[in-house]
Order: sequence, then structure tokens, then C-alpha cells
Amino acid sequence: MSAADTLATGDARRIALAAQGFGEPRPREIGPAHLARCIQRLGLLQLDFVNVICPSHYLVPFSRLGPYPRPLFEEVVYRGGAFTEQWAHEASIIPMDTWPLLRDRMENHRARPWGFDEIMRKHHEYRTTVISEIQARGPLAPADLPDPTHTGRKLPGSWYGNVPRAMLEACFGRGQLAVTARRGNFSRVYDLAERVIPSRVFTRRIHPDEAERELLRAAARAHGIGTATDLADYFRMKMSAARPRIAELVECGDLCEVRVEGWRETAFRPLDAEWPRDINACALLSPFDPVVWFRKRTLRLFNFDYRFEIFIPEAQRRWGSYVLPFLFGDTLVARVDVKADRKDRLLRVSAAFLEPAADAAGVAAALAAELRTLATWLGLDGVHVGRRGNLARALRTEAAG
Repeated sequence: MSAADTLATGDARRIALAAQGFGEPRPREIGPAHLARCIQRLGLLQLDFVNVICPSHYLVPFSRLGPYPRPLFEEVVYRGGAFTEQWAHEASIIPMDTWPLLRDRMENHRARPWGFDEIMRKHHEYRTTVISEIQARGPLAPADLPDPTHTGRKLPGSWYGNVPRAMLEACFGRGQLAVTARRGNFSRVYDLAERVIPSRVFTRRIHPDEAERELLRAAARAHGIGTATDLADYFRMKMSAARPRIAELVECGDLCEVRVEGWRETAFRPLDAEWPRDINACALLSPFDPVVWFRKRTLRLFNFDYRFEIFIPEAQRRWGSYVLPFLFGDTLVARVDVKADRKDRLLRVSAAFLEPAADAAGVAAALAAELRTLATWLGLDGVHVGRRGNLARALRTEAAG
């Protein structure tokens, strides 16, 4: 491999950020096409409804586009016909054309964390009831379904809580049902998959090997540059399946092998991946943003050791409960523990930490401006910064200005 095939980490970082949509300025006015293009570029949008600030899948496009109209999300994702939900990275919004690429997974799906086989065994008659009700009445949520005749509605000790939800989730995971909407309480509304997925997509059959190649192509486009482990993680593919498919993509010229300084593994880059000289981003990132969700990659690209500590006991947390990394230029320069206080109408920053070698004054000014933009988008009146962290004082001064 020649010297020209070895990239500096900074080059790899800019390629990766450009692939994720951070190589372009935010649009002044944001319409449906901007949001649709953002999600298409990412290849998937992981769903997470932890509402400390707002559900993560709303925040990911905000990081790239800025303050888009919130109703636009439901319009584009659930009424536009270009996207649907399915298990991909985790539970995710995906482009409609990705649905048949996941068919093999759907056919072998086992509902989590309560096994599909056990649901079917205990409630096999109720599955017929669920499908019949939806077929006759149209899209339904768990609350719309009748109670099981013999077993009772509740599932004590189960994450799903009740039989209707468990059955709907299991049938959704198997591709028999598809999500057609989300209600105000975020509950899924399900319909028969053949009535949600367009016929040209629903009837498309793809060999599992080709489906894996297509998923890895999509992962490579979304990464810009990444190791085999990175690419496999994007759609949660087993390495034993991913490695031969990646080798085939290299052989056919879709990917090229490159070295990145400091990386132990070989990296792969689409031949047409954008390679900008600079990135001028200014964005807070969700814990479930593709830029940071694979922590080993985040450490390699940014030298940023990121941990999501919401499930860690408070006394053991180092950074905070719901910590967002702050991307400034092409570098992760800070992290802030943030919460939307809807009662007092404030965006509360309980802690702010500056990364080593970052400029406190410049970071504080940019971060304060982005926090104010986020607060306004959330319908809050202002930003309140606490005293914890080595950036808190400078940030508090800028936020008050």
C-alpha cells in the first residue's frame, strides 16, 4: 500500500463528517426535502424516546439542519411514503427501499427482550385475532385491541407490559405488520405491511448475500470512511457475514482500502466519498447520533472518550445524566449535561466540560449560541448554566450575555 493510501486522522475525520451531512451550511429555510435528504444520507435514524431534551431521532436532524419545524418530522417520515420503521441498527427509521434488504432478518426475527417463540406459544390464537382486527378495522395501536380471551391482557415482569403490545411488536419484527404512524404518547400504530410498504418494494426479493452487500454500501456511504467493524455495526451485521461482503465490494471497485494514522485496522472508503478541506460544524450531538454511537470509532476519530451515563447510578457518573458532545469545526471540543425543564421553561445545563487543548472562550461563545438555538426550538425561554465542570464559568457568562 502506497504512502498516498495513508490518511491523517484529521482527513479521515473530515471525510466522516462530510458523509454525515456536516460538510454543508445549515439551510436558512427548512422544508420537507431538506429533512428527507438528511435521513436518506444517514441511511437510518435510530429511534429513542428518552425525553430528557427531546426524543433522539428529532435531535439528530436538528444537529445538521438547525431548527426545523417539528411537525415536519411526522409529515416526512410517516406521511411522505419514503420512510418506514424496522429493526436496523436498533429500532430505526429507514428509507423505504431498505425494507426488503432486511427481509431475511425479519423472517428470522425473535422479539426482544421477551422471546418471539414464547409469545407465539402462549398466545398463538391471539395473533390471529390481532391480524384479523387490523385487516378489518385498519391501523391500530395496542390500546385499540381487545383483551386476549383466555390469558389476560397483562404480562407481569415483561418490558412490553401487555399481550397486545408484545404481539404487535413480534409481528412487526417479523415483517407482517408495519408502522404507519406514532401517536402523541409515541405509541406505534400498525397496519398490514402490504398496505404500508409500496408494492414494488414489498414484492422485491433479494438474495441474502446481495442484501448484505447493499447494507454495507449504505453503511460505507454514511461513514465516508470506516473499518470493517465500523461498517458492520451500522446495520448490526455479524462480522462473519460482513467481512466477505466487504471483500467483494473492494474487488468490484465500490470500496477502496486505505490506512489511517493510528488505526490498527484497515479502513474502507467509497471511491466517491467527499473529502473536504475543512468542516465548519457547530452542533450538539445526541447520544444516539451515528457520529458517536459506536464509542470505539468516536475515540479513534476524535480522541473523545464518550460514555452515556443515564443508566449509571448518580454517584458513579463522571460527566452527568444526559451528556451531549459538542462538535465545533471538525472536533469534539466539549460535553454538556443538558435537560429541558419544561415547568420553568428553561434549558438547564448542569455541567459543562472542555476537552484538553480546546479554546475555552471560542468554544463557550459558540456553544452558548447553539444552546440558545436549541432552547428556542424546544419552545423554552432561555438557558441556565450550573457551576459544575471546567467550562461552566465561561459558558455561564456567554449564556447570560
